[in-house]
Amino acid sequence: MPEQPQFVPLPAERDFSDLLDVVSLFDEKPPEKQFCVFRTGRERFCLSVLDVEEVVEWPIVTALPLSPAYLMGIFNLRGSIVPLVDIAFTEGRRAGLLPKHVVVASLRSNGRREVVRIGIAADEVIGTFSADDQSMLDQTPEHLPHCRGMLRHDDRLALAIDLGRLIEVFPGPTI
Repeated sequence: MPEQPQFVPLPAERDFSDLLDVVSLFDEKPPEKQFCVFRTGRERFCLSVLDVEEVVEWPIVTALPLSPAYLMGIFNLRGSIVPLVDIAFTEGRRAGLLPKHVVVASLRSNGRREVVRIGIAADEVIGTFSADDQSMLDQTPEHLPHCRGMLRHDDRLALAIDLGRLIEVFPGPTI
């Protein structure tokens, strides 16, 4: 028969300050957020990983006639039709060079269960980065109304995309 563990009470005069120091280290660390960083055109952008549904290789894109210049078309993502926007359309791409990836982001509609998906054309997916509040800057260039700050990572800056504003600035087709 296996022995039952014996619990021995600690003496009352024991000093637990060393344990409290260890616990306080965990309390002082600010919560970290993770961001997906990608490049489109000449700029780096980032989205919270909670907003990114997935990153896919360049799909078969169906162009829409008479659509705005930023709307590259729509594509099928496992039965869902997703609009694809190029947020770097003002820079102009070299003829024949298409982006290589699509960052599929999702945003819940206000108070409803509907999920709005939007694909963002990306030339390069750089990776995911953890950041605390000190890594986020509140400054945003005025000509980018779809951004709400900047993320400092690897001695570089990435513009933080606000999905709600992105959908307002670059509205896709409603399907």
